[in-house]
Amino acid sequence: MKKHLITVAAAITAISIPTICTAAPPRPGAYVSGFIGASMARDTDATTVDYFAPIITTFNDRIEFDPGINVGGTGGYDFGFFRLEGELSYKYAEMKAINERNSGARYSSIDGNLGALAMMANAFFDLHNNTPVTPYFGGGAGLAVLYLSDTFGTNTTTGSRDFIYSEADDTVFAYQVGAGVEIALNRQLSLDLGYRYFGTSTATFDKDVTRTTDLKLESHNMAVGLRVKF
Repeated sequence: MKKHLITVAAAITAISIPTICTAAPPRPGAYVSGFIGASMARDTDATTVDYFAPIITTFNDRIEFDPGINVGGTGGYDFGFFRLEGELSYKYAEMKAINERNSGARYSSIDGNLGALAMMANAFFDLHNNTPVTPYFGGGAGLAVLYLSDTFGTNTTTGSRDFIYSEADDTVFAYQVGAGVEIALNRQLSLDLGYRYFGTSTATFDKDVTRTTDLKLESHNMAVGLRVKF
């Protein structure tokens, strides 16, 4: 019985090998893709200037975030070993805690978030081989619209519920670097598993003219996607 099982397994393996080999990375051409995953925003420093107080007051905060979402799509052209693409993506993170460095106050139970709508131009190098798995690396640059919500938090010392940041948005320079693997399912369709380190220049949120807040976004992003070659 054992001998028969080994024979069957060997036969299945022999039949599968040509199928796997034909599932080579897709041929050069135009493509589109969509992806979804997780975004882990790094702790960031925020500087808020309050012009409404009797004297101008500056607050220096350290913001902590909960894991958020990373979703988007791309469209581009694969030249064989080099790809150029445009990307539209959205990253979102809820604030977890805020530490005010001047007074030492800590705010918890935060009701506030930071989002980023990014428009990027990317370039990736594909390391093709004789398997359906193609590692790649590269990066990109573009613009991101950062959205800061009205933010409230509970002072852990006094128990008071305080207003911290005003709702506003700002458009800033954005960049990303990353790597991943493309797994060819057939000549048109492939699975994309990728990592991107995303960052922006400092945004100034000043919708409320009595308060301005400066901060930047940096995040680690993982995603799974599908790529369709035409």
